[in-house]
Amino acid sequence: RVTEWLHEAMDGVASALADPIRRQILRLLRESPLSAGAIAVEIAGAFAVSRPAVSRHLRVLREAGLVHDEAAGRERVYRFDATPLADLAAFVALLRTPCDVPAEWERRFSALETEVHRTRKKKRASQVAKLDTPRRKSA
Repeated sequence: RVTEWLHEAMDGVASALADPIRRQILRLLRESPLSAGAIAVEIAGAFAVSRPAVSRHLRVLREAGLVHDEAAGRERVYRFDATPLADLAAFVALLRTPCDVPAEWERRFSALETEVHRTRKKKRASQVAKLDTPRRKSA
């Protein structure tokens, strides 16, 4: 159940990040907290969207945990929260890490082969040394 919740949370974050307007809102909020009105003005300058549409985008970001809001007089001030990005970043890092299991086993087998050759060589050298050593006859 915990992993199911984690996947749902990560899906929510990924879904929230999928929209260019929401990404722009996060860029704005990364710099400093802003009121919903200030966000709407900034976004309207870059995208053709209404204030209610900006409010819906803010709701999606809030539900994903990427922004938090608080009342400041008659306005709502939004702050960026990068915490939910950690699980998504870990997942992306996992995908970027090469899954090179065969190469790892190849390295281990190569090390084993080297050790076998070293042991055989040592054993042969020991046997040759025994043959080269003159035997003393017991009286």
